[in-house]
Amino acid sequence: MDHDGSKKVDTMVQNTEHERQTDGGKLQTKSSTGEVDLDDDQPAFGFIARTDLGVIENLRRTSDYGADTFLVTSPDADPVIRRTAQALGATVFEPPVDNPTREELRDHLATYADANNAPGIIVPTDSTTPIAVERSVEAFDGESFLVDAVTEKNTLEPTVLVAIPAYNEAKTIADVVRGARRHADHVIVVDDASTDETAAEAHAAGATVIEHDENKGYGGALNTAFREAAERNADHLVILDGDGQHDPDDIPQAVNIQKENSADIVIGSRFADGSNTDLPIYRRFGIEVVNTLTNLTMGVIRPKSWVRDTQSGFRTYNRRAIESLSEDQTIGNGMSASTDILHHAHHQDYNLEEFGTTIDYEVENASSQNPVSHGITLVMNLLQTIEHERPVTSLGVPGFISSFIGLGFGYWTFHNYIQTGIFPMGLAVSSTFFTLAGIFACFTAIILHSLNTHLNE
Repeated sequence: MDHDGSKKVDTMVQNTEHERQTDGGKLQTKSSTGEVDLDDDQPAFGFIARTDLGVIENLRRTSDYGADTFLVTSPDADPVIRRTAQALGATVFEPPVDNPTREELRDHLATYADANNAPGIIVPTDSTTPIAVERSVEAFDGESFLVDAVTEKNTLEPTVLVAIPAYNEAKTIADVVRGARRHADHVIVVDDASTDETAAEAHAAGATVIEHDENKGYGGALNTAFREAAERNADHLVILDGDGQHDPDDIPQAVNIQKENSADIVIGSRFADGSNTDLPIYRRFGIEVVNTLTNLTMGVIRPKSWVRDTQSGFRTYNRRAIESLSEDQTIGNGMSASTDILHHAHHQDYNLEEFGTTIDYEVENASSQNPVSHGITLVMNLLQTIEHERPVTSLGVPGFISSFIGLGFGYWTFHNYIQTGIFPMGLAVSSTFFTLAGIFACFTAIILHSLNTHLNE
């Protein structure tokens, strides 16, 4: 995204400009609709704009609440923030001194609020940290003119953060963000070096956008989401796809299931009760193969205990899972990250829950990745994982069966030779091949198992 000019932001502010003027000592705001006197019944809000676009979310919150808002811009402030703030009705001004400190900027905000006869001003310590607007107003007692805002981290209610990995999702990302904002305290879009207007559309819809300088893949976007959620102390992290296939209105159900069942991870499943997902036959077959292999790699044998939808992108993580996953360096950058996370959950003995959710495959901007090549890649990765983590299952058992077959061919070879006096060369070769292959596989399994045991210890 070009921070010097976003087409979306330019459109938003094209017909909305603000000028400050003094009338009898009272500062007023002029827009295209005329002069607007500031509300004297409640405190104003003030923010400091620098380079982080996270302040935009707070500007939107105060705008939705109807509070008077002031924004002071530092010399290095992103112009996108200024234009968006003006479009939202905030009064934007520059400090009268060069290179002001944060405390000086806070004092300037207080001065502007006082000039507008506001009873006080609420300013967060960090303008990019999501604030609880209503709780901040309720906490304002009027004893001090300038007070700190109540942030989401200070509230007693669990915070829900929605993270949306996105790559070239400009057509759908705004709708996804708006839908998620109805049920979340904060929405983050991880823009994986998109070449379209994904970042601008997400900003305009009210999300905090984190942009990758280069494409890191789905797993790389998830890793960024885990780190952001850990830094923001989120209680629940909900992952949605940016193409619109997931229904954001399912977020409350996922969070409630996590609370009620103390689940570390809640998966929106296409195969659980309550799902109306209409999967094409080839997709269903491919997912079932991947599901089977994934559960086998985790040592889950009984189908009743399986994770029924191992590739669902709709997942909700609690704080325990967020913190451990944010530190796990083994989560890959590719699409296999979904499986890597399940292996992490298995090793950490997480409690997993699934609930039925509907995936819309008729959306206009659905994933363009070829499902066949995607499935083959996943299967190959899973086979490698099975070989690495379950050598006895993947090599030892087949090796034993192969050796047994080889012995059977050997018995058949000598039986025919004794009965006919003719040595059956074909049976002898088959016996040798199966026996040697089986013995080699068994020894390899024993060695790998010993290495895994040693490394785990």
